[in-house]
Amino acid sequence: MKAVSIYGAGSFGSAFSLMVAPHFDRIWLYTNSIAQAEAINSTRINTAFLDGHTLPKNLVATTDAAEAAQDSAIAVLTVPSQATRKLLGEIGKHLPRNVPIVTAAKGIEADTLLTMTDVIEQCLDADQHRRLAVLSGPSFAVEMARRMPTVVTIASRWKDTAKTAQALLLSDVFKPFISTDVIGVQVGGSLKNVVAIAAGISDGLNYGHNARAAIITRGLAEMTRIAVRMGANPMTLSGLAGIGDLILTCTVDLSRNRQLGLELGRGNSFKEILAKSKQAIEGAATAKCVMDLARQFDVELPICGGVHAILYESKDVRAAVADLLAGVPRREIHP
Repeated sequence: MKAVSIYGAGSFGSAFSLMVAPHFDRIWLYTNSIAQAEAINSTRINTAFLDGHTLPKNLVATTDAAEAAQDSAIAVLTVPSQATRKLLGEIGKHLPRNVPIVTAAKGIEADTLLTMTDVIEQCLDADQHRRLAVLSGPSFAVEMARRMPTVVTIASRWKDTAKTAQALLLSDVFKPFISTDVIGVQVGGSLKNVVAIAAGISDGLNYGHNARAAIITRGLAEMTRIAVRMGANPMTLSGLAGIGDLILTCTVDLSRNRQLGLELGRGNSFKEILAKSKQAIEGAATAKCVMDLARQFDVELPICGGVHAILYESKDVRAAVADLLAGVPRREIHP
């Protein structure tokens, strides 16, 4: 019997189960909520996070970490980045052994500024490190739930791990490319959320398509600049986990990060928007982390800095945009 273990019963974890369901005998969906597990098993619907989609018949929601690892061929961690360390504290010793462990979180840990693979390495035994991989790219949960064509990147420092994960998840509608650039894939997946907030702000202010295109382009430059300083291959940011995910998140209203920006641009306060949100907005936490990283690596990130100033320094939205537009632009392409 071949099973997939999905840790995190939010929108992405539930949608991922629908995407891969035809290719596994059993899907384990781990949650730490007994009520949520019982509701999913009885109704086949995750009302809180993916309402309107019937979950697969071969899915079992469980709060038992040991049960969730039974017969598992691959483990996929789908909780938000700031919850990853806590999750591993719950399930770490019960994770399936000798199989790929794939994180789908797109963020940087707030207190440590670590990527998710680095966080996982701190939490797991050394012999499990070569099993780690990260999944990123343009992948809205609602479209995955409908099994619409989705193309992503799976990156691991060990190519055999990436290839194994690819082979297990590959299907007619889910196409993972492989990479060994875990830094570039994770930085791209994290920072695109901050740029998407900026794009949403611009659209909320009705600044038009030209301005949005400029934010996407210059945002990509910022993502690439810091990723390279952290050791990434710049070409990774021209791929699915960089420009691919960036375009999707900046332009489509399904993006929670873009929605945050839209609301800010329309005059709503950050605190009010967060209070109404039922799900994590990864870019909000990442905006704080990325400015710490910018100082650490001595990198200029004006768009990300503007978002940070709005979210955490109570800067007026229009004043922040005016500051971005002030001055004479430098040479566009730097050697």
